Amino acid sequence: MTAPADARIEPLARGVWGVVATPFTGDDRAIDADSLARLVSFYETVGATGLTVLGVFGEAASLTAAERMDVLRVAAENSSLPIVAGVTSLSTAPAIAEIENAHATLGDRLAAVMVQANSPRADAVIEHLQRIHAATGVPIVLQDYPKASGVAISTDAVIAVVQACRFVSAVKAEAPPTAVAIARLTAKLEVSVFGGLGGQGLLDELAAGSAGAMTGFSYPEALVACVDASLAGDADAAREALLPYLPLINFEQQPGIALAIRKELFRRRGLFADAAVRPPAVAFPAELSTIADAHLERAGRLQVVR
Repeated sequence: MTAPADARIEPLARGVWGVVATPFTGDDRAIDADSLARLVSFYETVGATGLTVLGVFGEAASLTAAERMDVLRVAAENSSLPIVAGVTSLSTAPAIAEIENAHATLGDRLAAVMVQANSPRADAVIEHLQRIHAATGVPIVLQDYPKASGVAISTDAVIAVVQACRFVSAVKAEAPPTAVAIARLTAKLEVSVFGGLGGQGLLDELAAGSAGAMTGFSYPEALVACVDASLAGDADAAREALLPYLPLINFEQQPGIALAIRKELFRRRGLFADAAVRPPAVAFPAELSTIADAHLERAGRLQVVR
């Protein structure tokens, strides 16, 4: 899994890496393994490149260490896709422990781990990543997501980090304006650069040079169709594939309730048995139920062609 010290590790595969929401059930919000199995199998069926498990939208911060390993195990057992495992901790030693657990659970199915930038200073992030890689030998996806981490790091600092850390296989750029950051990153770096944020900026991110999307959406087949067309060099087909879904993407990505909306839409699509979230996440607002029905009815009339 490691590369020679003087070699850049192979970039993470291009395409759509589906960010997996963790389904819960019952009053105690236990992990719903059956719904999780349906979701990861569905991602594979619609042509996703890989899975991103235990990300922010996977509610990883609300899971125990044992639950995180259970989620990874279910994902691996019900899909043949490679997996990027999210790391919740911004501190080095706990991050290493999370990665060791993920590696023990997944073995060679672990394509990389996603580690958030934990400082605005490039030298601090470099030290953090170098210590992680020295202890685990696992390729790293560097995530720049200030809304989740509370850390604002400049694009120039991200470039410096990746240039110094040749074991970084990708960057997930989620600090708006994402298309600007992606254009600057891809001009300077050899690694894959992905957008996220539910696909809201996907067309512009692809035009700026992104390798695809690392995100979730209630209709991931639309993301796959868009990214596949773009990577094949057909920007018009990519636009045509995504445009009909943009109202639903915008509905789903409402601040503060985006996770609850996505889970409820998965429930209405038959992928989840329950749309439950764990605190401090906010439950789906009943006032949006009729609007959600209308969005899904329109989406259901669309024909996704890959």
